[in-house]
Amino acid sequence: MKIAILSRNPHLYSTRRLFQAIEAAGHIAMVVDHSLCDLVIEQEGPSIIYKGEKLTGIDAIIPRIGASVTFYGTAVVRQFELIGAFSAVESQAIVRSRDKLRSLQILSREGLGMPKTAFTNFSKGGEKQLVERVGGAPLIIKLLEGTQGLGVVLAETKKAGQSVIEAFHGLKARIIVQEFIKEAKGADIRAFIVNNRVIGAMKRQGAEGEFRSNLHRGGKAEVIKLSREERTAALNAAKALGLSIAGVDLLQSDRGPLILEVNSSPGLEGIEKATGINIAGKIIEFVESSVEKKTTKRKNIPDT
Repeated sequence: MKIAILSRNPHLYSTRRLFQAIEAAGHIAMVVDHSLCDLVIEQEGPSIIYKGEKLTGIDAIIPRIGASVTFYGTAVVRQFELIGAFSAVESQAIVRSRDKLRSLQILSREGLGMPKTAFTNFSKGGEKQLVERVGGAPLIIKLLEGTQGLGVVLAETKKAGQSVIEAFHGLKARIIVQEFIKEAKGADIRAFIVNNRVIGAMKRQGAEGEFRSNLHRGGKAEVIKLSREERTAALNAAKALGLSIAGVDLLQSDRGPLILEVNSSPGLEGIEKATGINIAGKIIEFVESSVEKKTTKRKNIPDT
């Protein structure tokens, strides 16, 4: 089997681990920089040109699409899907999860626990009402396009919250406002899901004086055993967004687990080092079984 990892950097930990896992399973591995793919769409059907050559014979892809290239990256994933390659994460699921507002709307529709969130159009003088919508201060203000903890602000007072919201609106930046979960104490949980199973989980604790728990912001991680309620919440969140592979971030609160975010391209380094689990190997096992099912189904379709 030939499996392509869609990644702009072959030296990243996650890309390297997936490459190693593919080869360890006896398959052909390759890294394809999706930003360098040309998509050809014509009457004869879709095709992909990479470094001057037409890509053929790829059985499956594992998308590692960065947030800054979501539009083009998902177009490439969709093109692979159209030419018959299995994608470990579907293109539409990536698009759905990358839109923070849309994903929260979907999770809310499914009745999943989450911090109370508010979003509004730019309106001068509406900052006070927006703060009140989430229960007042302290509160969290997030850029819709932010990643890895960037573009996330903790406002300790109502006045500070109103000032930050006004500043973002002045820059025409789209934001959401969320209630601050004090009892979480700067920690969150990352549950890593593959094929509707939680295969590993870690608790991330923010650095001293830091409310963000992201490892990129200096947070520390340790393995954790999820409660039944936390496991169910994580699985339901991934399922609601249609993600076969996902990193679901949760907060522990007095009213149960609250979903913060569902990541369609979760990093492997933190979770593998914290848990000691071969996450990359689990992903390849999922790809193998999925391609096998797809092939069997195709063979069983009667000729007409």
